Amino acid sequence: MAGKKPEEFGAEPTRYDEMIPGCYDPKARLVDMDIDGVWGALCFPSFPRFAGTIFLQGEDRELAALCVQAWNDYMLDEWCATAPDRFIPLVILPLWDVKACVAEIHRTAAKGAKAIAFPENPVPLGLPSFHTDHWDRVLAAAEETGMPLCLHFGTSGKPPITAPEAPMAVMIALFGCNSMYATADLLFSPVLHNHPNLKIGLSEGGIGWMPYMLERLDTTWERHRSTRTSTRTRAPPTCSASTCTAASSTTGSVWRTATTSASTTSPGSATTRTRTRTGPRAAPTRPRCSPDVPDDEVHKIVELNTRSLYNFPA
Repeated sequence: MAGKKPEEFGAEPTRYDEMIPGCYDPKARLVDMDIDGVWGALCFPSFPRFAGTIFLQGEDRELAALCVQAWNDYMLDEWCATAPDRFIPLVILPLWDVKACVAEIHRTAAKGAKAIAFPENPVPLGLPSFHTDHWDRVLAAAEETGMPLCLHFGTSGKPPITAPEAPMAVMIALFGCNSMYATADLLFSPVLHNHPNLKIGLSEGGIGWMPYMLERLDTTWERHRSTRTSTRTRAPPTCSASTCTAASSTTGSVWRTATTSASTTSPGSATTRTRTRTGPRAAPTRPRCSPDVPDDEVHKIVELNTRSLYNFPA
């Protein structure tokens, strides 16, 4: 949808010649990032889905594993290699095989990977939950390599729709609820107790709900930990800035990270054309933390926070 008018947005399949080059050409994307005032981008896959869950559907697991590796090599060797100081390498995992996940984490970390795309909730995908020890070796590998788990909303495959008749606008408006679910699920699970150095990135789910959610979690723990509503024996760990980072898809968030999609292949011999923009893009605006914090300090906070989360070089 990049470069299109809002009335042209849609979910139908799109050809390369119907896209602006910044959707599939990393060099062209850098130009668009400069126009929009974006310093760095963590690019999630589109065809493989944001956490690579399309490959869970493959009957041929060997082929599916090779597809995962192919995507990761493309991201590391081609896409991010174009601008290693601007593109943050994100990899996906063969989620059906814990041993293979661990091996892929270490393989890609050695090649420069900085983050791991992971489902916000594995259960709707037919995988074990965060409340089991199934993922312990995967989480330990993420800790060891210093790569955060990036939980993009919608990666569970369970959109927050209210009724079959509800328009898609309802789902879009509620997608941040998936990040809320993930936060509550993780903080009441053993994950952060057993893996205290694990870092979590909540992608594109907003941040406005966080004060309410954390207060609600504390209240729930204080009032209900001794009842059947909770199986926990330890209080939820603190969701500190060093552990959890959230990203908003709007420019109104201080903790903003560009979280957008990249195509899985180059356009090859496909004819490309640049979509003509109806006018110059407005100069990007930078929100302030408060009226007393200058813009350059806000920019510094955002950049330092992002570099810390992804162990990204200065």
